[in-house]
Amino acid sequence: MAKSYRLGTARRSANVVMTAMIRLGIGGKSNYLLTTTGRKTGQPRTTPVTVLRDVGDRWLVSPYGVVGWVHNVRANPELSLRRGGTTERLRAVEAGPEAAGPVLQRYVQRAPITAPFFDAKAADPVQKFVDEAPRHPVFQLTGNVGSGASGP
Repeated sequence: MAKSYRLGTARRSANVVMTAMIRLGIGGKSNYLLTTTGRKTGQPRTTPVTVLRDVGDRWLVSPYGVVGWVHNVRANPELSLRRGGTTERLRAVEAGPEAAGPVLQRYVQRAPITAPFFDAKAADPVQKFVDEAPRHPVFQLTGNVGSGASGP
């Protein structure tokens, strides 16, 4: 059975370190700071995420389930991704299970640290990830919104 996600002290500490690294533009090339609009407060909410690039598309995956940023993106799909001094304003479109399954499989293969949060294993057939997709929302990131990218 998949592990449940809990934002405890260790994870909070790791997020603080990752956030600082991403702001400086260091860390993995697929790590970004995701900023959404709080669905209740209307205030910006920022969290580190890993974006999957695959055949020209970019995907935002929630390996830990339906967490706060997922609710925010569902309420307002306009978001920003920041890495170093560059910020992109994008729109997120939620994928259905059939489209999400192959993305989830590639995500687990490329980010094995998230594997314990999935019942499906990296080598399993894609159908197991399709079956699991409702528990791990996947969003396709599309074109720039508003003024576009900024930075150096």
